[in-house]
Amino acid sequence: MTHIHVIHENAAWLEPLADALNALALPWRDWFFDRGIFDLSRPPPEGVFYNRMSASSHTRGHRYAAELTAAVLAWLEGHGRRVVNGSRALDLEISKARQYAALEAAGIRTPDTVLVAGKELLVAAAQQHFGAGAFILKPNRGGKGLGVRLFNGADALGTYINGLDYEPPVDGLHLLQEYVRGQVPLITRAEFVGGRFIYAVEVDTSDGFELCPADACAVGDTACPSTEGPLAKFTIVHDIDAALKRGYEAFLSANDIAVAGIEFVTDSSGAVYTYDVNTNTNYNREAEIRAGRSAMTALARYLGDELSRVARRSDAAD
Repeated sequence: MTHIHVIHENAAWLEPLADALNALALPWRDWFFDRGIFDLSRPPPEGVFYNRMSASSHTRGHRYAAELTAAVLAWLEGHGRRVVNGSRALDLEISKARQYAALEAAGIRTPDTVLVAGKELLVAAAQQHFGAGAFILKPNRGGKGLGVRLFNGADALGTYINGLDYEPPVDGLHLLQEYVRGQVPLITRAEFVGGRFIYAVEVDTSDGFELCPADACAVGDTACPSTEGPLAKFTIVHDIDAALKRGYEAFLSANDIAVAGIEFVTDSSGAVYTYDVNTNTNYNREAEIRAGRSAMTALARYLGDELSRVARRSDAAD
């Protein structure tokens, strides 16, 4: 029997998908990628391989999980296996600079961004490109909004990077980015399964930039915001601008990305800026319950359909 193989490194984030796959009685296997042994001289197993490797894997002690995943994906793809969110998706997941290049190539506007290699160059770069204005510092390889900070001038940045709270980015690359002030303090995250829009979620940014929607974040990860409180942090909306949606779907198709959450903000003049593509996307259960939606169910069905296609091709070949 062929299986759906789920490649990941975060058991807490896997639970909702596991529940959805089990509810549909789909055959699947857990590929936990922190370490392992893979015989590259032999063909991999049959089936569908869904890559959920996260850019933030290093924050959970899995420093080389993304590198391991890249190697295994090359092996799988070399043998013609069906990989959902394959090598190109992983490449964009672990590099915001490459994300922005791909988005701009697709005609999608991103905030002005400066790539800086070398901590000692940050202050001068901020002064040159942003003057006394506000800007954001973020790691090139991040996740969950970790390491994203807003500064109102280069002096404040200098104080931070020379202080005890500073953490160097795992790949040595910083991004300085234009701060896009939204019409209201929220961003929108458009969710796609099978390369098609399913819904969007509006996220209240009043408490900062760490916007992980996963249930595990909400209940057990102090690095992510809680959904509890008088106002919902995450609210599902059922559609976005039609032209923006078409642009995102074309971008995903061009980059062989089937599953993603794409984040954007609308400034005071109504201009839309896209600033993050999450190919290891999570969903907020409380928001879904209020809206009567289940993205994990949609994802499980999509993976099941892909598995059926693989099985039919295998039967035809025999």
